[in-house]
Amino acid sequence: MKPFNSMITFCYTENMDESHVFYTEVLQLPMVLDQGGCRIYRIAEEAFIGFCSRRENNQREGVTITLVTDDVDEWFTRVEKAGYEVIRKPAPTPEYGIYNCFVRDPSGYTVEIQRFEDPLWQTTE
Repeated sequence: MKPFNSMITFCYTENMDESHVFYTEVLQLPMVLDQGGCRIYRIAEEAFIGFCSRRENNQREGVTITLVTDDVDEWFTRVEKAGYEVIRKPAPTPEYGIYNCFVRDPSGYTVEIQRFEDPLWQTTE
């Protein structure tokens, strides 16, 4: 099983444009991917923050911890066998160009394990 490549914390925003100005102009973070409903900004080499304009019902306080890997299925199997709650089994999400699953951690947070299939996603500048 391959290790995780990078990490993204996704948060909900009611105003995508205001969030964009704050993170790009004030904090000077580069936006690395605009998925329409979500925008992802680079914090450090392999650390990112994303903001989404809609809140999913399964998100605790509007936060999703996303771990990026090529081995989504293997990591999902490991989490499922360990007995943690499955929110959604691995499947493509064409809207965002990803293959992903969702599980719940012991504290109730949503953890997404995903692989980017969007050729625009680059983890290095």
